[in-house]
Amino acid sequence: MDKDIKKVRAHLLISGRVQGVSFRYYTQDIAQNLEIKGWIKNCWDGKVEVVIEGEEEKVKKLINWCYRGPGSAIVEKIDIKWEEYKREFNSFNIRG
Repeated sequence: MDKDIKKVRAHLLISGRVQGVSFRYYTQDIAQNLEIKGWIKNCWDGKVEVVIEGEEEKVKKLINWCYRGPGSAIVEKIDIKWEEYKREFNSFNIRG
């Protein structure tokens, strides 16, 4: 592994029509293809919460995709909090 590649962690709260549109499943598929680790879940208030870790460029690619989401999603807003990379996850999973 290249030690010069920057690893990052991001915590996202995605608002809009993002539940009931397979947002979690598409995100999981893309995250796995990009070798991003973390999790995604639906929140009680209709938002989707995502915590991701990986190479900075790949994490940014996934975040950019989240602004569009799957075809039937309407993403209104994403709150992004950058956190310290923790190497906490072994895979990307759907929770709850």
